[in-house]
Amino acid sequence: MIILHIEHTAINFEQWKESFDGNQAMREQAGVRRYRIARRVDSPNTVVIELEFDHLSAAEALLANVQQLWKRVVGSLIDSPQWRFYEVVETK
Repeated sequence: MIILHIEHTAINFEQWKESFDGNQAMREQAGVRRYRIARRVDSPNTVVIELEFDHLSAAEALLANVQQLWKRVVGSLIDSPQWRFYEVVETK
């Protein structure tokens, strides 16, 4: 399993969440098996998203689409997006 880990600042969390929810079809089409959203306890506008995929190529393709979205919303909806790919080696 591959995890696409994304972290950024949501300028307004409620607006960001509404936008995230509006992109559910894109995630489904991209092969996202499940996702998790977390907020930092000491900085609730810092958002972490973990998206699970079967294959790295699917995660890379979704990231490319998301990066296009970011070009339109950096500075107005989010700031400082960062990402990494992880391979899950064990889950208990």
